[in-house]
Amino acid sequence: MKSMKSGSNLEKVIASGNPAVTAELGPPMSASPDEVVEKANILKGCCDAANITDCQTAVVRISSIAAAKIALDQGLEPVMQMTCRDRNRIAIQADLLGAAALGIKNCLCIAGDHQSFSAAGRLKGHAGAKNVYDVDSIQLAGILKKMRDEGLQEGGDPLHESPEFFIGSAWTPGGDPMDFRPYRLKKKVDAGSDFIQTQGIYDIEMFKRQMAKAVELGVPERTAILGGIIVPRSAMMLKYMDKSVAGVSVPKELIERMLKAKDAAGDDKKKMRELQEEEGKKIAVELIKQVLDIPGVKGVHIQAIEWESAMEGIVKDAGLYPRPQL
Repeated sequence: MKSMKSGSNLEKVIASGNPAVTAELGPPMSASPDEVVEKANILKGCCDAANITDCQTAVVRISSIAAAKIALDQGLEPVMQMTCRDRNRIAIQADLLGAAALGIKNCLCIAGDHQSFSAAGRLKGHAGAKNVYDVDSIQLAGILKKMRDEGLQEGGDPLHESPEFFIGSAWTPGGDPMDFRPYRLKKKVDAGSDFIQTQGIYDIEMFKRQMAKAVELGVPERTAILGGIIVPRSAMMLKYMDKSVAGVSVPKELIERMLKAKDAAGDDKKKMRELQEEEGKKIAVELIKQVLDIPGVKGVHIQAIEWESAMEGIVKDAGLYPRPQL
């Protein structure tokens, strides 16, 4: 196995040539570690690493650093998210050094949901909070690479010891303008991204076209692209993502499949939920297999949002279980 940048389990799996599997763990709005511990124990063994979200939807939750450490202590390798929304470059680098000191080896560089997003749903959130965005997600990847490979802070001051991170970034292949998306992906790889996790993919043909452009640019030769799979639980969820989530397009036939499962339950609400969830897991397995067949894809990022118990069955049915022990 070639020389490691971080020695993380995720990096080892990708280097081995096995399709990588990452999951997602959302910390709670609580000072208790119990929910993180519970989720970590459900997910370990089903994935190679799990994203620890950083105040997702711009709602205050246990910090991604603390939750990543809790997950790590449970035997689940974390991919700590780091957003540009809440920190300037000084705070970002301080947090990165702290995370490295705690043994965290994977970091996903993202912009973060805008604070106005938090008030869009049932929560009050902090719509009046000031965002920071001192640097963007591409610059953030470059900061991590400079710290790791050159032993230098962003401003040029030396580090006594460099953090060894496996650097990740996000990609929305279906976002507007679509023609620009492969080039933005290349910018993230040029900045230092070792792996890429995409936004949820339902439109396989669109993703094939975008991946073909990425291949033309030589991107998959330089990074590991993990296709995003958001596990649907209901027809309503698919309709919402199709209409309201930037960069996500859901083919009508998938929505119709979920509606058919819903209608088969009649007026039985419990059965309605169960049938839709079973169909949603089948759809997720199909999408995983299709995504992994696309040239340049080296794994999947499965997001069973607040449904961690579904992960094991999905991974098994997709033929991705057990996970490699390296």
